Amino acid sequence: MATTLRRYISVLLIALLALGSFPVAAAQTTGLVSTQAALEADSASEERERIHDILARADVQEQLLAQGVNPEEVKARVAALSDSEAKQMAQQLEAMPAGAGVIAALFAVFVILLVTDILGLTDVYPFTR
Repeated sequence: MATTLRRYISVLLIALLALGSFPVAAAQTTGLVSTQAALEADSASEERERIHDILARADVQEQLLAQGVNPEEVKARVAALSDSEAKQMAQQLEAMPAGAGVIAALFAVFVILLVTDILGLTDVYPFTR
């Protein structure tokens, strides 16, 4: 009787162990977000916010309009930047001296718009055709 009870308990424990490991195996193949990926996504959103803050300044808006660029289109393009491009642009804007920030920011926006226009992703500058 003791051997029969042991046998039933063993089968039950084996079944529970096997069933208990399925969610772990499924979680490993579904692509859970790692801590590093979550931190990078948070960092990218902070960098986009920093870029939006600079572009929202009145002097930057005036310069964009003077260059013939619609500020709403610039916001859409910044939103379309990849995480690495947003990080690079934010780093360039931070590295600039305080007085050169506006002109350099406008130049960076101009270059980004020009590159996307040359690639055919946008239609801002007619001279790129």
